[in-house]
Amino acid sequence: MNIDPAALQAMTPHELTRIVFNKESLFILDVRNESDFANWKVEGENIDVINIPYFDLIDGIDQALHQIPEGRKVLVVCAKEGSSIFVAKQLLEAGRLDVSYLHGGMKGWSQHLEPVKVGDLKDGGELYQFVRIGKGCLSYMVVSNGEAAVVDTLRMTAIYEDFAKTRNVKITNTIDTHLHADHISGGKRLADHTGATYWLPPKDAAEVTFSYEGLEEGKEIRVGSSKISIQPIYSPGHTMGSTSLIVDDTYFLTGDVLFVGSIGRPDLAGKAEDWVDDLRDTLYNRFKELSEDLIVLPAHFGNITELKMDGSVSARLGELYQHNPGLCLEDEDQFRIAVTENLPPQPNAYQDIRQVNMGKLSPNEEEQQDMEMGPNRCAVHEK
Repeated sequence: MNIDPAALQAMTPHELTRIVFNKESLFILDVRNESDFANWKVEGENIDVINIPYFDLIDGIDQALHQIPEGRKVLVVCAKEGSSIFVAKQLLEAGRLDVSYLHGGMKGWSQHLEPVKVGDLKDGGELYQFVRIGKGCLSYMVVSNGEAAVVDTLRMTAIYEDFAKTRNVKITNTIDTHLHADHISGGKRLADHTGATYWLPPKDAAEVTFSYEGLEEGKEIRVGSSKISIQPIYSPGHTMGSTSLIVDDTYFLTGDVLFVGSIGRPDLAGKAEDWVDDLRDTLYNRFKELSEDLIVLPAHFGNITELKMDGSVSARLGELYQHNPGLCLEDEDQFRIAVTENLPPQPNAYQDIRQVNMGKLSPNEEEQQDMEMGPNRCAVHEK
């Protein structure tokens, strides 16, 4: 069967994200090698995925044809897109017409950010969550009266700048709730590029090589000339400096200390036994003193089921104390075992990522992409 090369369509990461958000049906043929597929893949409620390595399909795609059901939209996925284009063309030649390939492959999927409006603030401002759907990272932009603050900025900083332009606001503050270990922070770079103030908890900044403003309890970061403010709450446990933020007395940005489906792990700086008591005190004492009506907005999600209908990730603090497994371990020894033993594998290249975020390493763009490949693993466990 002869096909028009123009008939082969690329699906963008944005389009795939909307399919995931909308829970649409999709069949994915992932042609990466088995180990990469086992480590990390595209997930969605109505998405079926099979893995047949590219090298098994070079001489013919019959085994793929036998496993792909008729009448379904098919997306072919590989690491960078080249292999998926080849396989998708073969599927078209074989008569499967509703076939596309993922533009940019899994590297493109890993880097895509989808902004979702979380809500309006009391004095006319807005809060947006940027969902890094392919890696489970969540960052935020607080917008008020012509100004914006970005929290837990990812390294794709142009996306925040472009979005700020669409809202006609100037980025005046960038904030890291802690020294990240699973992804490269863009907070300092975005601050330098926009003239914003960069905030980082001092207890996480002992080895950083650049200037910063200390994110400490008792300080208040203003955004705009309205009454909207960001108030830091010291929350050690995931790191010694971890600091959560209360925005507009309504939203609780918990960084990597508390997630919707789990709690933060204390071992990514090699301090699990030292920090477990701090983690417990934060979760079982400090946070318990706060309003149960605060809307928790974490820096990561661990499972696609945590996404709401609009793609956002959030939950009332009171609900988490009822349903989050990490908040229901009243026995101290049981808690200690849960957060120090049988943990998931540590994030890919996390030691090097910490060095980058301290300013001690300066990898190029391709090296940064490779460092961040794979899922986030900042939680003690997943649902």
